[in-house]
Amino acid sequence: MTSQGPLRDPANRVSPKAVRLWLLQSLVVFVLMLGGSLLVARLVGGWGWLPDWLSEHSWLLPVAVVVLGLPFLAAEPFVRYAVHRWELSGDVVYARSGFLTREWVFVPVSRIQTVDKGQGWFERMLGLATLEIRTASHAGSSTIQGLEYGVAAGLAEQLARRAEVLRDDAT
Repeated sequence: MTSQGPLRDPANRVSPKAVRLWLLQSLVVFVLMLGGSLLVARLVGGWGWLPDWLSEHSWLLPVAVVVLGLPFLAAEPFVRYAVHRWELSGDVVYARSGFLTREWVFVPVSRIQTVDKGQGWFERMLGLATLEIRTASHAGSSTIQGLEYGVAAGLAEQLARRAEVLRDDAT
């Protein structure tokens, strides 16, 4: 793919339901972090080797987790949705992800070895799937999360067929 100028955005967004998926995942992380901080705060009171001011103010740890973690975990799914995109263009799968560190992945269809779709618990509840496109090189592989199940299944089938045709043409 040769062109001049900045990379354009891939044409397709992931499913809007991906925001709910990522919110659920963030909620699970938040609950685990809060539970862990509450446990540590409770245990800190019995640790005699800590300074008294820390033992007396151990309740600040869960408060800090809520104040610092909740805004980030609530905003992250929306930012993630805004930047995750994908496109099947000609003989290349083009995917972009990441906010602070952007990642653009171009996977030539002729180099694809396997195409897998998977669903975790939350994905199954929401009718979503993750598509994993693997090549012989780890660097050339790509994962597209937050696709509607039907879109992921159709894309997986289309990529498998195209890769087979392109490999047959190359021999």
